[in-house]
Amino acid sequence: MPLGPLRSLIRRPRRAVLPQPATWLRQQAREAALLRWSVKVLAADLVQRHYAAGLAGPAVPLPEAPQQAGLSSRSCRQADIESPWLRHWCRALGAFPFYHRKLWEAGFILQVLWEQGMLQPGRRALGFAVGREPLPACLASRGVAVLATDLDARDSRARDWIATGQHGTGTDPLFRPHLSDRAAFDALVRFRAADMAALPADLQDGSRDIVWSACAMEHLGSLERGMAFVEAAMRCLRPGGIAVHTTELNLDGSGRTLARGGTVLFQQRHLEALAARLAAQGHRMLPLDLAHAPQIMDQYVDLPPFEDGRVPLGPLSPPHLRLSVGGHPATSVGIVVMAGQPPP
Repeated sequence: MPLGPLRSLIRRPRRAVLPQPATWLRQQAREAALLRWSVKVLAADLVQRHYAAGLAGPAVPLPEAPQQAGLSSRSCRQADIESPWLRHWCRALGAFPFYHRKLWEAGFILQVLWEQGMLQPGRRALGFAVGREPLPACLASRGVAVLATDLDARDSRARDWIATGQHGTGTDPLFRPHLSDRAAFDALVRFRAADMAALPADLQDGSRDIVWSACAMEHLGSLERGMAFVEAAMRCLRPGGIAVHTTELNLDGSGRTLARGGTVLFQQRHLEALAARLAAQGHRMLPLDLAHAPQIMDQYVDLPPFEDGRVPLGPLSPPHLRLSVGGHPATSVGIVVMAGQPPP
């Protein structure tokens, strides 16, 4: 078939012209950002489909009463976000069930404390690195007396937390009006500065029923310092008291990890070693449950930037149960430790 006039539309390929290295690197960086954004678009759409199916989201009912789940030390997972037990705590937290590990951490701590009979009037709780989190108000609404602590604002290590609005200096940012009136809150919640890396001796008096921290022990500079904090915090508890801490878990349990720096990543072997250390001191960590059938949200690893709007074409809300920390796949894990009688 003769090409005729079509011949003018057929262009011969031009000789490839390679860009300068610096230009090529900038192009690759821009395209990598667009690729991340495109993946986040698909993940955010997946979230909306789960909301439409009634698995989570703003339209799901929030049970008024808590429900038993039999939690032990445990990693974050999609099934928990969609569970009735977490939906109940969303009511107290002033949130709807969404696929984010920080929501899971708060719900996990509250559920464990409730299951262990600790959310009752007369209990005494000590929280570390509380920042502006809702847990002090949640505990106080159940009649628990709370001492909330955070790093002294004059400490240079507090600068980044202050800059990002995550540092605490008093009780005002901790108050939640939907849970109680201010007078009832003030009667039960106090604040003081405390360094997790060097706990004040007067806090280690064995008088508390509850100690907790939410994703704080991984910021103490090393894996060892994080584990040492957990051990020291046990001295704040009476026998029979309970410690609940959430931290960062490297899902690659056999490879390398971040062992030092501003954020470290614990692996299963480190948490098992911590359990052995605590057992030697008369305490008991509840069994570590990391085995579960992964669902789609458990297989999505979120990449930076996280929820700060600096994506190419606008903010998105993809699932954030898994994330990349220094190139390592990570999630949140909660450990539960029952205080025993310390050895003489």
